Amino acid sequence: MLTFVLMMCLNSCIVGLHGQLDQSQFEDDIFDLTDFELDIAPRRVPRQVKAILTKETKPHIQELSIKTTIVSRYAFTAVSCIMLNRHSAAAEGVFHFQIPAAAYISNFTMIIGGRVYQSEVKPKEKKVKQDKGGNGKPKNKESSDTSTEPEVEVFRMSASIPGRNRALFLLTYEELLQRRLGRYEHVTSLRPMQLVSRLSLDVVFIDHLPLTLLQVMPLRNGKGSKGGTSAVSKTVKTPEPPVTTVIKRTAMFSKVTFSPNIVQQAKITTSGILGDYVIHYDVEREMGIGDIQVLNGHFVHYFAPKDLPVVPKNVVFVIDTSYSMMGTKIRQTKDALFTILKDLRPGDNFNFISFSSRIKVWQPNRLVPVTPLNIRDAKKFIYMLVPTGATNIDGAIQTGSQLLSDYLEGPDSNPNTVSLVIFLTDGRPTVGERQSKAILGNTRSAVQDKFCIFTIGIGNDVDYRLLERMSLENCGMMRRIREDADASAMLKGFYDEIGTPLLSDIRIDYTQDQVQYVTQHLFTNYFNGSEIVVAGKLTNQSAESLHVQVTATNNDKHILLETDVPLRRRQAETERHVKAASAAAVAASAPRPPPPGSRPAAPGTPGTEAAAAAVAEDFAERVWGFLSVKEGLRSRLRSQTSGEREGHIRQATNLSVTYHFLTPLTSLVVERPQVLADGTMAPAPTEAPPGTDGKAASAANELPDDADEEDTQAHKLQGRGSSSSDVAKTGKAERRPVKKSITVSKTSADGDPHFIVEFPLSKLTVCFNINGEPGHVLRLVSDHKHSGVTVNGKLIGAPAPPGSHKQQRTYFSTITIVVDKPKRAYIEVTPKKVILDGLDRMVLPCDSTVTVESGSLSVAIVAKSNVTVTIAGVISFVILVHQYKNPAPYQRDHLGFYISKSKGLSNSCHGLLGQFLYEEVGLAQIPGSSSAQGDPSPVKPTPVLKLKDRSVPVVKKTRRIYSGTQSVDCWFAKNNAAKLIDGQYEDYVMSHMFDTGDWPHHGTNRA
Repeated sequence: MLTFVLMMCLNSCIVGLHGQLDQSQFEDDIFDLTDFELDIAPRRVPRQVKAILTKETKPHIQELSIKTTIVSRYAFTAVSCIMLNRHSAAAEGVFHFQIPAAAYISNFTMIIGGRVYQSEVKPKEKKVKQDKGGNGKPKNKESSDTSTEPEVEVFRMSASIPGRNRALFLLTYEELLQRRLGRYEHVTSLRPMQLVSRLSLDVVFIDHLPLTLLQVMPLRNGKGSKGGTSAVSKTVKTPEPPVTTVIKRTAMFSKVTFSPNIVQQAKITTSGILGDYVIHYDVEREMGIGDIQVLNGHFVHYFAPKDLPVVPKNVVFVIDTSYSMMGTKIRQTKDALFTILKDLRPGDNFNFISFSSRIKVWQPNRLVPVTPLNIRDAKKFIYMLVPTGATNIDGAIQTGSQLLSDYLEGPDSNPNTVSLVIFLTDGRPTVGERQSKAILGNTRSAVQDKFCIFTIGIGNDVDYRLLERMSLENCGMMRRIREDADASAMLKGFYDEIGTPLLSDIRIDYTQDQVQYVTQHLFTNYFNGSEIVVAGKLTNQSAESLHVQVTATNNDKHILLETDVPLRRRQAETERHVKAASAAAVAASAPRPPPPGSRPAAPGTPGTEAAAAAVAEDFAERVWGFLSVKEGLRSRLRSQTSGEREGHIRQATNLSVTYHFLTPLTSLVVERPQVLADGTMAPAPTEAPPGTDGKAASAANELPDDADEEDTQAHKLQGRGSSSSDVAKTGKAERRPVKKSITVSKTSADGDPHFIVEFPLSKLTVCFNINGEPGHVLRLVSDHKHSGVTVNGKLIGAPAPPGSHKQQRTYFSTITIVVDKPKRAYIEVTPKKVILDGLDRMVLPCDSTVTVESGSLSVAIVAKSNVTVTIAGVISFVILVHQYKNPAPYQRDHLGFYISKSKGLSNSCHGLLGQFLYEEVGLAQIPGSSSAQGDPSPVKPTPVLKLKDRSVPVVKKTRRIYSGTQSVDCWFAKNNAAKLIDGQYEDYVMSHMFDTGDWPHHGTNRA
């Protein structure tokens, strides 16, 4: 859906970017500011800025536009960058952008020379060396254990831009904002590495809960700033936002804009490294169970209680004092520890351990309570720390773990406390045990799930993978601190996050038979100012309510919170605020008037707000996908066996591909343009894709002659492209190469939708249309009581093409096949993915060719063509996948449903198609009557179908099936199939996609 919207949006950009620029703009000996299309009058540009622009040899960034829409704490960001090559020779344009470490890239597109280069997310191949040129993969933060940019990923893409031409780069990424210290922090990197003609940042906040805080901080200048936000707050009581910042707050949404012109940018810095644009905000908290939002079959639960008593803690600080900590690191560490000592509360117990080649414990064999005397002695111990020797990580962890474990088993221990180890190092293990696997095993044995370990790494020479696994395996978390950052402020900030525990042993449960695939719902601790987020899928969307129960421990009390969430009302509320998000996103994209005397802005990238609106309409599912991928990656790191690890990798990879997320398990592949020696674009390749005869490719996206019939690209019911040759087993599920040919009957529902029913015994074919409403779920096959099979299809709307007699079109956007025998399972098919939930849950992309078997179910996908579902070998359905590369406004990616084998369906089968499988039909001619009295001219008889005890008037018609590759003559029943189908249209509208209710009228017809 996201890629489809983006491609629609970008089509309008191609005309503006296609072709060569005016020759008069590119005189080599004449420098003209009009080439740069500044948003300020040329006479107001200082000489220094003109000199910088004059010396530029690489392509100039004419426009950098960053638009973020945050819907209920889920942020979608679209970055568009237009580069101008002013010279006659081709030049390499380098687009690079820093994104937050917790975010996932979801799309990258280039438009160069009027051609669109769309990225594709694919599973990462194992042990394959990347060539020097690369294949469009960005630098991933987890590709190395010693990333020099721990808080960000740097996406980098280079491409040749033809002479006298422009290039457009579009990058989108998504993230679920984390709440820390009572607020959310949204960070946008502004580092274009040059002065930009037109720079703009728009951030729109949509939340049904009122915002209680919205604060824009001064620019945080990355490596050039030592203190970051914390340092700023020490010297500036009320931080001043960057120049040109505008904050707008309404009842429906809030919006922050930042748009410095090129002169204002130069006053900040002439290097183009403006820094991080930081926004802090928070929302009003609901008391009790928290905030639960419901949308399109998914729910998101935000839980952040407040005003609870603080739980006492037992904490052991394990501090690296090896020689590499000499200088600034040890000084800043001591400063942070002195401050932390002041924040320890009465009731807390603590101790310190320093380690290098030797390990020193401040108070051997015990933890001490917080008293003025103990605090004074601890400060003396910290003050006397002197860096020396090597790094014995394993020995330090073992000592700290044993110290805390012995205390917890002793008589002085309070069971109603939170226990943790805070471990800090700036290096790798150099003495003692040095193998990461052994260190992790020793740590697990020492901890035994009795307490949590929180790890902190300082600098670039740290084994961050070791620290991350150590914390994940022991219910903690890891924090990275840059070599040149203010370690004192960041250490104190990290302690502030975990220093105030409010709850422990949190468990969140939902009505068991109403939800599935719930993300992490068991949590060891909840700290003040943070937030717990749980997402899941609803199995019964027609249910009136969802029971939610939260249990936890606070100090010496057991807490129980429970409520019934009204699903329908909550769905309506969520839909309302999502619509507000869409409207706000459109409003945020409105162009600003140019300053007096300046040149009007060139056309940019219209429609990025539409992409944001598309994500907003599906945000609950994307939050679930985002959290599920994160959970899979964490589980991969915690895995103890290779089989367990492979299972988590497979699940996380499938979800990453499904949601088009670039993760450590996937690669972003994009074709790059070829530029000839004379600076012009190389001709586009003309060969047909593998597996086609060229006709299918040329017919793609062209309307057939009859606009009322199929209007999709030509599909052949043969495999297009190579099939998978690998065999991978998941439990009892098996992937194997798909069979190339399939058998399909004429009985189908495809297109607008057009229904065709074949009666083999009567040697007749009947067709009819169903004019449904977008969003309706139609029952196609119903045999729940006998074979256990039910097929439902969901309609999506589209405007009618020009000249059509219809006001709108409807297509099937989703087909769900529910199987209840021998065990419940389902297959959900969309134009982008197939979800098989049987013995195992698998998410398969429709652009891959593969066969999967799970119990009695078999799913065979022919890439970008069709999906065959076989049940127990006696029932087969074929679902055609209709996709568009460049869709018209009235075209939608959709599905066609064909019954291939019905032997296993019973005689009692029903549904719009199923009711005809075992019926016989006859054709009769009813004599006509004269239109005028005494008119002797013969009157043609009227054909009617004899079905059951009904007579249905019909007319002869020709329909095209199999994506227009075949024609079939049929007898057409008008008036929405009145009298042909049992009952009326409303009888076939289901409450949700998994509804398996029986046909209520037992074969009667009320028409």
